[in-house]
Amino acid sequence: MATIEEFAPAKINLTLHVTGQRSDGYHLLDSYVVFADVGDRVVVTPADDVSLTVSGPFAAGVPADATNLCWRAADRFGTPVAIALEKNLPAAAGIGGGSSDAAAVIRALERLEGHPAPLDPIVLGADVPVCMVAHAAHMQGIGDYVLPLYMEPLNAVLVNPGIPLSTPEVFAALQSRSNSPMTPWPEGGGPDAAIGWLKEQRNDLQAAACRLQPAIAEVLAHIAGLDGCVLARMSGSGATCFGLFGARSDAAAAAAALRRSHPEWWVADCRLR
Repeated sequence: MATIEEFAPAKINLTLHVTGQRSDGYHLLDSYVVFADVGDRVVVTPADDVSLTVSGPFAAGVPADATNLCWRAADRFGTPVAIALEKNLPAAAGIGGGSSDAAAVIRALERLEGHPAPLDPIVLGADVPVCMVAHAAHMQGIGDYVLPLYMEPLNAVLVNPGIPLSTPEVFAALQSRSNSPMTPWPEGGGPDAAIGWLKEQRNDLQAAACRLQPAIAEVLAHIAGLDGCVLARMSGSGATCFGLFGARSDAAAAAAALRRSHPEWWVADCRLR
C-alpha cells in the first residue's frame, strides 16, 4: 500500500498590496510570496473513506473532520485516503498553514494517482494556488493569478505572539481598499537589491492588524531592534511577523535572543525561497 509524504511549508507574504475590491466583495491583491523551510507535514495512505488525524505541537483546536481543508482537498480530488497531518505551524497566523496543508494533500494525491488534480485549487481558498507552487511567486487578483519566480534564499526569523487574528476582521478594518500595486521586481540584483526593493513595498493589512491587536506592533518593534535585522514586517493578515537578515548566523542569534526574552512566542529562524 503506497504512502506518500509531503512537506507543507509556511507561506510568507513579503509584500501584500490591496489594490481594489470586486463587486462580490473579494479583495484584489498584489503580493510577493515566498515559502520557509519550516512547516507542517502531511502523509496520505489509500483507504476506503477519507479520514484525518492531527498531531503535533499545534494540533489543539484543529478540526479533524470535513471542515478541514485537507479533508476537503481529498474529497474534491475524488480519491479516498487516510490523511495524517503533523501541525507544526500556529493556526490563524497569516502564514497559510491550512492552505499549505491542503496544497500538500493535492500534491501527494497527484503523486499517488499519477495525474494532475481534477480541480482548480482556488475553489479551496485564495492562498491554495500559490501554495501549490510552494516557492517564490507573484500572486495577483483574488489569488487566481500566480507567476512562479526565482529568488535567492533570504535569511529570516518568524515570530507569532500566540494571538489568533481573523482575516475578515482585518480586511474590514482597512482604511483604504484601492492602493498602488508593487513596483517592478529588480531582476538580477541579488539579495541586497531584493531587500532594497522590499523596503519600498508594503503590507497594506499591517496597520489594520496593529489597531486590532497592538501586540503585533510590539513584535515588530522587537524584531526591528535585533542586531542584523534589515526589514521587519507582518505576513499576510497576521499575527505572524518576520525579520530579514543579511547573514544566516544573525538570524539564528536573533531567534535565540527572542526565545530567551519571550518564551511564550513562537519563534523560528529559517530560509525563505
